[in-house]
Formats: sequence, C-alpha cells, structure tokens
Amino acid sequence: MNWKMSLGCTGAALAVALAAPAVIGQQRAIRTVSSISQQDKASGAKQHPELLKEFGGAYAGAQAKYVEGVGRRIAVQSGLSNAQGDFTVTLLNSPVNNAFAIPGGYVYVTRQLMALMNDEAELAGVLGHEVGHVAAQHGQRRQQAAQRNAIGGALLGALAGALLGDSGLAGLVQKGIGTGSQLLTLKFSRSQEYEADDLGIRYLASGGYDPRALSDMLASLAAQSDLDSQVAGNARSMPEWASTHPDPASRVDRAARAAEATRVTSTVRNRDAFLNALNGVLYGDDPKQGVIDGSRFLHPDLRLSFAAPSGFGMENGTDAVSITGSGGQAQFGAAPYSGNLATYINSVFAKLGGGNGGVPAGEVSRTTINGLPAAWRTVRASSKSSQVDATVFAYDFGGGKAYHFLLLTPAGQGVGPFTSMVESLKPLSAQEAAAIKPRRVQVLTVKPGDTVQSLAKRMAYSDFPLERFLTINALSDNAVLRPGQRVKIVTW
Repeated sequence: MNWKMSLGCTGAALAVALAAPAVIGQQRAIRTVSSISQQDKASGAKQHPELLKEFGGAYAGAQAKYVEGVGRRIAVQSGLSNAQGDFTVTLLNSPVNNAFAIPGGYVYVTRQLMALMNDEAELAGVLGHEVGHVAAQHGQRRQQAAQRNAIGGALLGALAGALLGDSGLAGLVQKGIGTGSQLLTLKFSRSQEYEADDLGIRYLASGGYDPRALSDMLASLAAQSDLDSQVAGNARSMPEWASTHPDPASRVDRAARAAEATRVTSTVRNRDAFLNALNGVLYGDDPKQGVIDGSRFLHPDLRLSFAAPSGFGMENGTDAVSITGSGGQAQFGAAPYSGNLATYINSVFAKLGGGNGGVPAGEVSRTTINGLPAAWRTVRASSKSSQVDATVFAYDFGGGKAYHFLLLTPAGQGVGPFTSMVESLKPLSAQEAAAIKPRRVQVLTVKPGDTVQSLAKRMAYSDFPLERFLTINALSDNAVLRPGQRVKIVTW
C-alpha cells in the first residue's frame, strides 16, 4: 500500500488465466492474428503506465532484464511480430501470483509468480500462454462487463449493490476501479484458456524449450493455491478460479498430453540460468508498500500498524489493504485530509456515492485510539434482499495525514466484529519501523546431510515452513534431496 491510496485493490488475474480446466481432446486449429496494429500499439502504450502504477511498478535490476529477454524470445514465436523490440516485457513488483498480456506487445509477470517457477522454460510457458490470449484476440471476444476478483473489489461491489435505489453509491464500482484492472479481470472462457494453453505449448516447442514446462507450472500454481487456502484457514474463501473450476488436476494432465502431441523431444529447461537470475528477488510484501506478518499489518514508511480480528484474513494491494472474514469485510486506505475528521469521513462517503450526494451528511462519533484523535460514522445501506452497515472509521495522524477503515457488516452490528481492529491501529516508532525487513529468495546448493526438513527450518516463516518449502520447489511430500541439487528458500 502506497502513501497515496484509493479504494481499490488488485486481483490475481493469473489464477483465472491459468487455472480453469479444459476438456481433453484433439488439438485443433486456432485462429490468430499475425501483426500488432497501430491502434493496439497506441492503446497498449496508454494502458502501460496505468498498469505499472496499479501493480506495484516495474521491478528493477538483473531479474527484470532476464525476464525481458526470455519474454521477448517467446513472444516472437506467436507470429505477432518477428522483431523482439516490438514487445515490452515487464517484471512487476507485486506480491501476488499474476501474469497477463495486453494488445500492443505488452507482457507482464510478477516477481511473486517468478519465485514459484523453477526454470526458464516455465517462465517462457507462462508468458507464452499470456501472449497466446492476445494472438487469439480473446480479449476482444470477452464480455464488456468487468468483474474484479480481488477481495477489495468484492467489498466495493457489495457496497454498491446494497445501497438504496439511486443513492449514487452504485457509482463506486465505476469510480473506484481502474480501466487496467477491469481489462485484466475479465474472465476468459474455458475454451479460450484451452487455446491459450495450446498456444503457449506451441511457442515453447518452436522456441526450443521442453513443451512440458507449462504443465509443470500449472501444477505448481495449483499447489500454491492449495497452500494459500491452508494458510488462511477459514479466514478467506477458496480462490475464485478454484471454486469455479474445481479440478485443476485435469488441466495439468491435459497440458501434459498436449505437450506430448507436439512430438517435440527437447528437454531444454535452463534451470541454472533461471535460478541464477532469480536469486535475491524480493518475496512477499515489499516493505515500501507495507507487510503482513501473521494477523498484523505494518507499514514502515507510513509508520503505522494494526491487527486483523481473529478469523479474518488480509490482502495487501498496491493502494489498499483488504480484510475479510465470515463476519464482514473491510478496507484500510487514505484520502485527502484538510484537518477535520468529520469532513474527511463525509468525503469518503461522498466518494462511495460517486460524488452524487447519495449519503446525507451526519454527525460523527469521536474518541481517542492509542493517542490518535479518531472518529467514525455508520450508515445503513439497504437493497431489496438485505441490509448492511457501512462504517468509515478515521484517524488523525498529524502533519496533514489521515487514514481510515471502510467497514461492511451485517445490519445492526456497526463496527461490531472489527472493534479489536479499529482499536489496534497505532503509530510505529522509528526503531519498530527500521526493524521491518523484506523477505527474499535465496538459492542454495544442497550439502551432504541436508534434508527437506532441515532446509525448511531456514524459511523466514513461523507457519507452514515445510509446506512452503515444498511448494516453492515443486517437491513432493516424500522428496529426498541429493547433494549438489539447487533449491530455493525464502529468507530475511
């Protein structure tokens, strides 16, 4: 979460893009375009800076250069252009497993997804899959209505749908979601995912890679999603792609069969080159955007922290933090502040109303939280089928800075299940802020005596260290390491 925040969070587009199963069958001809139009180039150039802003910005350094080279080499296999320079391939500084491409030659992958990969061919397969969507013009065939997959988007959509008639708050969805994320969270159909898989595998084969790499990456992504659900417990619902498409294993199998059907026998993976490039990349939250440590959110630059209620999960987006559980949903963010908390709260409600005055001005309640002046106001939002309470709970941090929680709870509960959270917000001391360190991927060479269990203990996590180690290295539960083997751990 950055210093300037809006009420929106990014979604995990790759979960949708890579995890829907497809019917196993014979490969068929896929109609693709063979050029990048000037119109697409202009559109992509306009959307590119917006996407960078929304997805944490571009990751700089040797890792980014490596990804750019791999991405350009696989992208030319699509036939969209024979010139590698026509493709802009970006490694994003984002802690979510995500990859996508947009018309105009723009291809993206997050550092978090790169860390889940285990060789260059898997990276090429993911990027090829995304370029395949563009080559097959799947974006142009999708429905016009955008659907956000992030938890924050679900909260905002629920608010918009729960308000009375023409209150104006329904404008929230249109006002609060950027055009870039709208584009990326439109769902592809199962047949389109099937086509993108086949194209990605075709590009791997023509690019000289092992075409089985995409199947392996799909398996890793499915394992990571299972782990995410396990870590979150009941605090977070099953990832949307998993609930909509409950059998990712069948897709992994289909991709493996499609690779066999290419009759390409290449086994090129370039694992060492990939691991050399990956070593040292940031993993998880970037402290510059705040970090989640168990149930706590800490932001060293903003010098604040708070704790989610027991049983609630958190998602840290570029612009806001989302908190969700069975008892309600919330977002933490910021807005312009003139020094008056009542005006601040009303401005947040006005923004939810799209500036149409849908929520009348009202009295706020005031208190002090951990030495900070605070105020809140709850409004009742109704629809034909339900009622909810929407609360803005704001804090004056001094120096012209204010932050707030936007809470959504069942009617009559107000702050209710979020009481402990709103009371936990507090400033961080300089020493506490300085102690917040980033996690990074470290590539190790297995030594005699090293085991899965011993290396898992070196993971920078107190929860599920063994499961995290196995997942990030695509290892089975009964894996036996051999001296000289290279593996990844996540360390401080």
